[in-house]
Order: sequence, then C-alpha cells, then structure tokens
Amino acid sequence: MKAIKLGLLCLFTIAVNSTTNAQDASQLTLDRIYSSEFRGESARAISWIDDGDAFVTIEQTEDGQDQLIKYASKSNAQEVFLSAAALTPSGEDQALQIADFSLSNDESKVLIFTNTSRVWRSNTKGDYWVYDLDTKSLKQLGAALPSSSLMFAKFSDSNENVAYVSGFNLYEENFKTGEVTQLTTDGTGDIINGTFDWVYEEEFGARDGFRWNPDGKHIAYWQLDASEIGTFYMINTTDSVYAKPIPLQYPKVGYDPSSTKVGIVNTKTKETTWIPVPGDPIQHYLPALQWIDEDLLLIQQLNRKQNTLKIYTYVPSSKALKEVYTETEETWVDLDYPDVSANQWGKNDLLLTPDKSEFLRMTENDAWRHIYKVSLETGKRTLLTPGDYDVAAFYTATAKEVFFSASPEDPAQRYLFSTSLKGKGTPKRLTPEEFEGINTYQIAPNGKYAIHSHTSVDEPTTVRLISLPNHKTIKVLVDNADLKEKLSSLALPATEFFQVETEDGILVEGRITKPVGFDESQEYPVLFHVYGEPWGQMATDNFIGLYDIFLAQQGFVIINMDNRGTPSLKGSAWRKSIYRKVGVVNSRDQAMATKALLEKWSFLDEDRVSVWGWSGGGSMTLNLLFRYPEIYQTGMAVAAVANQLFYDNVYQERYMGLPQENLEDFIEGSPVTYAKNLEGNLLVVHGTGDDNVHYQNMEYLVNELIKQNKQFTMMSYPNRSHGIYEGMNTRRHLYTLLTNYLFEHNKK
Repeated sequence: MKAIKLGLLCLFTIAVNSTTNAQDASQLTLDRIYSSEFRGESARAISWIDDGDAFVTIEQTEDGQDQLIKYASKSNAQEVFLSAAALTPSGEDQALQIADFSLSNDESKVLIFTNTSRVWRSNTKGDYWVYDLDTKSLKQLGAALPSSSLMFAKFSDSNENVAYVSGFNLYEENFKTGEVTQLTTDGTGDIINGTFDWVYEEEFGARDGFRWNPDGKHIAYWQLDASEIGTFYMINTTDSVYAKPIPLQYPKVGYDPSSTKVGIVNTKTKETTWIPVPGDPIQHYLPALQWIDEDLLLIQQLNRKQNTLKIYTYVPSSKALKEVYTETEETWVDLDYPDVSANQWGKNDLLLTPDKSEFLRMTENDAWRHIYKVSLETGKRTLLTPGDYDVAAFYTATAKEVFFSASPEDPAQRYLFSTSLKGKGTPKRLTPEEFEGINTYQIAPNGKYAIHSHTSVDEPTTVRLISLPNHKTIKVLVDNADLKEKLSSLALPATEFFQVETEDGILVEGRITKPVGFDESQEYPVLFHVYGEPWGQMATDNFIGLYDIFLAQQGFVIINMDNRGTPSLKGSAWRKSIYRKVGVVNSRDQAMATKALLEKWSFLDEDRVSVWGWSGGGSMTLNLLFRYPEIYQTGMAVAAVANQLFYDNVYQERYMGLPQENLEDFIEGSPVTYAKNLEGNLLVVHGTGDDNVHYQNMEYLVNELIKQNKQFTMMSYPNRSHGIYEGMNTRRHLYTLLTNYLFEHNKK
C-alpha cells in the first residue's frame, strides 16, 4: 500500500516455460529471467568516515569471508580496515557474517551486526559484536541475553558504553567492564520501549526508538502502549498438523493507535523523566526525536489526522518545552517524501545546519514543494529553493550550501542541484547532461564527494564515486558491463515517454514500451502496469526491467501512467487532489487516459486491454476492472486492498480522513463496492501470511464476487508476506501464473 487456468495455445506455453536454445538466444523466457544469467551488480552499502574523505564497505575475501575495506574518496585507494581474521571470534575458524556495521563517533570501534532475524519488514534483531581498533580485540555484546535478540546497538559519544534493546526493554553495557544495566523493566510487547509497533515501522519507517544524549549519561526514548490495539490473526496451516494462529497488533483504520510518549532515562539512576508533550497521547504520533546538544532535544508531533505538524524544543535541565514550528495543510502534511531519488525511508530526523541553529524542512504551503530554513530560536523561515518547481528530496547541508534532487523540466527524471544555505542566488544543477534519467546520491558529510547512481529506461544502474561540485568521476564502482553485454544480445524494445490529455482536461504523463518489431499498422494487446497512490510513481526514466522486455518480445505494448495523487513533480495540487478520494480520482484518471490512448493510437487493440498491479496497484486494478468494464477486459490484482476499512490507520487516515467523519468516502473508494460490475477476466493473488494487506481482503472480495455470481480466478500463496517471495521458487511460480493468465486472455 503501500486456481490457475491452463489450456494455453502451444505457442504461449513454449514462450513461458521452455528454456532458450541456440537459435533463439535473442528471446527471453521466464526460465532465463529467473536463472542467474542476467544477474546484475548492485552498490555495496558504505559508511563515510573522516568527514567524507574516506568510506568503509563490506567485501569478501577470496574464500568468501566478510571483511571491511577502506577507500580514500579522493583516489579510491584501498586498504583493509578490518580483516576477516580480526572478525573471527576466539575458537572459531570463520569470520562473522556482517549484515551491517557502524563506527563509534571517534571511529576507534566498530559495531558488527550479525546472526540477524526478521521483524516485520526487515532483519532488525540479531547479535552485536564490537571490535576495538586500539586494543585489537573482538567482543560480543549482551552475551547473557537470548541469541539474536538485540536491536539497534550504538555507542555513547564517550565510547565507553553501548545501549541496545532486547525484549522491549533498554539496556546499557559498559564496553570495558562488561557490566550490563537494564534501564527499563516494564517492556512486555504491550509496553514497547526503545522500538516501535507494526504501524510505526510500516508507515513512518520508525524502528530504532532511542537516542543517546551527547553527555553519555542520558538516553531519550519512545514508549508505546499497544495494549488496546486490536489483534489480527494470521493462520499458519502448513508447518504442523494443527494450524497455528500468528497474532499481530495492527491498528485498523478508524481504530485508535498506540499511546505514545517520549522520556529521558538517567543511565545511573535508571529513572525516567517523561516529556510533557501536549495533547492526548493516543491521538497523536511522535515520529522523530533528536538531540541538538547536551541540553536541547527536538521533538516532532503529528496529530491523528496528520494535517498538523508541530516541532518542539525541550531543555532537560529546566524542563522547558517550547513550540518552535507549526505546519498545517487542509489535506495532509508529509513527514517523509516518497520519491525515486530519496533513499531516505525512515530518516525522520530534521536536517540541521552545521552550527545547529536552524533546521531544514520541505513544505508544500506555496503550491510547490520547497526547502525552507527554520530558526530554532525564532521560528523564522527562509526559502532556499524559489521557483515554480518541486524539490524531490534533499540530501545534506554544508556550511555554505544544501544539496537536493529535482527535475524542473521533466517529472520522469531526477538530477542533483545545490543552492546557497543563505537563501540567495539561483540553484545550480550539478548532474551533467550525459546522465539523462534517474540520478540518486549518497553525499559525504563534507560535501566534497558522493556515491552517484544512474539509470534510464535503456540502462541498468551504474554507480560511480564522484567529486563535487564538478561531478568528476573518480572511479566507476559498478558498471554492470556483463549485464549490458547480455542485454545487447537480446531483441530489445523501444521505450518512449508521452503525455495524454483526458476528457476531464487532466494531462497525464506516461511511458510506453512497444513490441519488438513494432509495426504501427498492426494491432497489439496492451498491458497497463499501475499503482496510482501517493507512495509510487510509475512513469519514470529508470531501467524497464527484464519482465517488460520479455512481454514486449511476446507482442505486448506495456504502458505505465501517473494519475493525480501520485508523487510526481507536478505541484502540490496534483498530489493532494486525491485527498478523501483514493480509488475514485486516481482510477478515473487512469481510465480516461486509457480511453484517450485507445482513440489516439490505432495500434492498441481495444479488445485486448489488460491491467495489473501490486498492493495499491492491485487495488487500482480492481477499481479499473469493476468501474470501467467497457475499457478493460482482463485484470491481475496482487495483494490488493479490497476494502479500505481493512487497512492500517496511519496510511489510510492520512489520505482519507477518519471514517467516523466521512465513512462514505471509504466505501466509495473501496473496490469491493463495485465488484458487482465485473464483466471481464479477473485473477486475484494474495499471500496468506501478508501482515501488511491482510489476506482478509481477498476473502472478503471473493465472498462478494460469489454473492454477485461473478466468475474469477484466484491463487493464494501459503504463509507468504506482502512481497510474496518466501520459499523456494515462489517468485518464478508467481510470474509464470501471471504470464499464463495474461497470454490466455489476450490471444486472438
């Protein structure tokens, strides 16, 4: 949100299921896609050190053991930072497998995260080890606690102590003596200390729930009371003779969220002082908390409807709480901005100026999304990015400038800009013209270097180490040369961008991939790949992927379009017009744009129009098939929200309001309301272990379709989550299912 019908023509069966032979090496098959033949490289995660003059990354030795390698940013010269031998515990013959790592502030110690286990979306539980670069010793933290139970370990600024969460409680451990102090004792699962419940993680990206004070004597942390949150049960029926219920605390739309408060615990006395944030703790969210200095804390608060953001400063020594900033919208206030260039999911802390007297905040109060600088003392706002265009995301700020992503000329693309931190002058584009497409950056703290990733519709991702502001390439880190060579041997389609105006006067951006050997005088089946909600833009200038290439080789036109409500860089009115109209405005834009294209392009066969999508795109697929049966003949909906009242409160209430006030909007926007109109071919797919969009949605929809005597096809994947990837061969099976269904219903 964020039963297989067979009996295919022989031609289609061969195309989907056979492996390629020497005579058709230019043609893709699903077998080839899901083999390792077209495996690409990806950039390794890095940590900047020495203020950005160097970085450290995980690499492997010749015998496959993990180690840390240091690279000089200026030259890319490398040296071993932490060898596999150093990472091998006493008595073991293999180095620790590094899932993640971090350095102490003085860069004298390295925290190694290993032996991880999954909590909802991510592997955030595991074991932590510390390597001391001065004493050259390796030590496990929390050794007396259960294996793989520690979360979010980090050093104090003094480098003497490490804090972490285990079993919903906060702990402090003295690195030198090994003494462990439990700082909270009331954590139970209903009471959650130092981490978050399901919905905070899913919708705010909030996982790590505590912050060391720079004095090393205090820790600020969140406490959530989830005792009143309803329990949703998923059922595991395959791992034992008797089914096992899997409980999940999940606040549905219209139901209260967890009560949330923030406090400061004294690590010596273990006493917590609760910060008196105004308002009902159940009817607000506290998505961010950060220290400015030893005696100043910054707290962000969103109201339940998420249309008012307040930012407070808190002085622990005087217990003075001050509201320094308020932002309101008639629709909703975005805390995090979903964008293809952001790479910042869950980083809710405000970006501070180097002297920490001001913070940067993107707002949409003037029709466009812009960066403002806000004084912590006075609240004075200074516009840094004037102009009639949207900022997509911002990266970092130095003493003189701020780096951000934008694309004023084309919403499908993203480029790096810089502008003065004083709010004077004109922003300057730093990305060279040769990098047309989507460009994302990880910029060093000193602003002199960056890891630059680039992709376009025809190019897989390349990654470079560059210098700034001249954007000179120091080293190509990932060129994907092997993948590009493999792709060059294929029969490749052409992809183009277009605009189409609907009968409502809405100008919709789109991307079309035409069949290999395209002939404008012929008619082709067309597949619309959709999402259409505020957390996804589809018609972007990034690599189209193997599946679209495969479909284009099989004679399909593939089209992606962005309706109103998507995070396209077309102004605030475009994005916010979906408020209280999810499922209505977005589906009409898609349908009317499709109608206009069918009238405009004679090569689109109006009798073979298909649509598919996942999550919000699954909901869109259902809405299009049910609301506009005269346009779409076939739909494939994966992990769809069938009834908006079944989704979580943070997401659905942000864009739809509270059902207690406008229930009719939720009903109107839910696909199940219009299931009675189904005329075409429908395939619905869902994982029974989906903790995000519950399997309940599929069964509720199935019941309605049965009630209305509508025939359809369904497939459930046992115990699979929202991504439907767990288990051997799952993704290949899923895409074979989708492809078979698509081919069956698009033959002449």
